[in-house]
Amino acid sequence: MTTTRSSRRLRYAAATSLLLFVAPVTFAVDAPAPPQVEAKAWILMDYASGKVLAEGNADDRLDPASLTKMMTSYVVGQALKSGKIKRDDMVTVGQDAWATGNPKLKGSSLMFLKPGDRIPVSELNKGIVIQSGNDACIALADYVAGSQDAFIGLMNNYVKAFGLKNTHFMTVHGLDAEGQYSTARDMALIGQALIRDVPEEYALNKEKEFTFNRIRQMNRNRLLWSTNLKVDGIKTGHTSGAGNNLVASATENDMRLISVVLGTATDAARFRESEKLLTWGFRFYETVTPIKSDKPFAQQRVWFGDRKEVNLGVEKDAALTIPKGQMKNLKASYNLATQQLEAPLKKNQVVGTIDFQLNGKTIEQRPLVVMDEVPEGNFFSRILDFVLMQFHTLFGKWFN
Repeated sequence: MTTTRSSRRLRYAAATSLLLFVAPVTFAVDAPAPPQVEAKAWILMDYASGKVLAEGNADDRLDPASLTKMMTSYVVGQALKSGKIKRDDMVTVGQDAWATGNPKLKGSSLMFLKPGDRIPVSELNKGIVIQSGNDACIALADYVAGSQDAFIGLMNNYVKAFGLKNTHFMTVHGLDAEGQYSTARDMALIGQALIRDVPEEYALNKEKEFTFNRIRQMNRNRLLWSTNLKVDGIKTGHTSGAGNNLVASATENDMRLISVVLGTATDAARFRESEKLLTWGFRFYETVTPIKSDKPFAQQRVWFGDRKEVNLGVEKDAALTIPKGQMKNLKASYNLATQQLEAPLKKNQVVGTIDFQLNGKTIEQRPLVVMDEVPEGNFFSRILDFVLMQFHTLFGKWFN
């Protein structure tokens, strides 16, 4: 049997950067239809809530091209974060990272490394993120994992950890390789993880240029120069097979959006189509966080515990994406999974569900959790609670 508590209006709170992926739900108040997008596949996602605002062919497996470097950057960022490598470590460039000696690299984007060069990790990392250097990817992959194959193994391990079903990497740089594929949805989720898990690594994406060995190269993401949007990432990609790809992320007030367009016909189109999606999202939606993890949403009677009541709330801030101007209509209620709560209870134990409604329709749900551990009470308090529970069952709430 499910116990339902009355709903209450929620006060506004600023959005946070917690990630909660949720399935798309039809909004109670419809926003205008998204723009038509000239690409093989696309998606627009709210970073904080994980809400998908628009999509087209988002699960079609396509060639990611240099979008692959987002996962390369993620692996490097995790290695730096864990202390396995340091930014000032010196890396000796091997023959495999030399474009002149590696036919696969000829004519591709490069940092222009030479065998025997000793380059700091920090410089190679900028070469990957800012210059999209395929040679830098190889050099840093060799250093981090011992070989390209071992590094690719790490990349695909993270694919599994993220639960991505339609992504598989065969290279560290994204040049054409049979069996390498991803989707617009998976790329949005990789971008989300990059921003969330390795923010210092992600910060490199907003750098507009990088000079190495007296060769100045500009970041290929031209949206960084946009005067209409506050774009700070993420990655372009192009091969003859893939067409033109772009994963972009921008912020406006407390909202961050991630857009992905794959397979546009021209270089200019990927920026134009991405800007259309991002502009539409910011114009018609907002991110709100009506319930935060450090504040209780409700209190509930506990039986057989060392206390009589426990605070209930959310384990992670409940970021939601709603049509602009609808915060005043947002309400929430909760349902317990059992008729009564009985100790012992563990911190963050799920005991029910929070429903968020707009105009009477549920638009999102979040797990309702116990905010503090509740051990069993002593023998006498448990006996007393047993007696009271019998009266409670018979006569309702009089003996709470």
